[in-house]
Amino acid sequence: MTELVRLSKRMSELGICSRREADEWIERGWVRVDGKVVSELGSKVLPHQKVSVERQAAAEQSKRVTILINKPVGYVSGQAEDGYQPAIALVKPETRWTEDAVQTQFHPTQLRSLVPAGRLDIDSVGLLVLTQDGRVAKHLIGQDTSVEKEYLVRVQYSKPGRLPDTELKRLNHGLTLDGKALLPAKVSWQNEDQLRFILREGKKRQIRRMCDMVGLKVIGLKRVRIGKVRLGNLPEGQWRYLREDEQF
Repeated sequence: MTELVRLSKRMSELGICSRREADEWIERGWVRVDGKVVSELGSKVLPHQKVSVERQAAAEQSKRVTILINKPVGYVSGQAEDGYQPAIALVKPETRWTEDAVQTQFHPTQLRSLVPAGRLDIDSVGLLVLTQDGRVAKHLIGQDTSVEKEYLVRVQYSKPGRLPDTELKRLNHGLTLDGKALLPAKVSWQNEDQLRFILREGKKRQIRRMCDMVGLKVIGLKRVRIGKVRLGNLPEGQWRYLREDEQF
């Protein structure tokens, strides 16, 4: 016997939408299982059953926006905390990048359910993604994500001379955080005081803690890429929409 799973979970597994979106669509009667409308929250299905959604759901989803911000120092990624403003406060008409090629008109309703797909520390700058689209969030921060994130990190070595090659190798592979081995990273020197980090995971303050373990102090940290999407020339403190031809 194959086990029953919650319909919302199955829809998320199939990449149709997020669980939250699934529950909303089920309540609205927009979801069918084997051709029959299922409108009861908590309904369960077998993995072989066919799940489809009404056109209204696809239309609603197509209206959901994904926004890229060049976050400055002093803003938190998510909810406001300790008197600091959240990055979403930067999303307003006057801070939209004048070179944004997307024709979408800004409307305050786009701020509803706009959540960060990943974090960027308060003292870090660079590319931050805010999205209304559950599929984007799942792709970037879901349990099975392997999307690369690239950072430029200005550092200072706390001992005389330069960081030994053996310690650079440890940054690439061999460090442990919170009792768990980190996934292999790609870490290389860009110039004499700047490292490039490419990671496939995002533990809290991971780069700063990794650097600390090998005697490096982080002076500045900037995220320049998430997957295939680059920060590019987006000015600090400004934002733009993700283009249709862009994919993480």
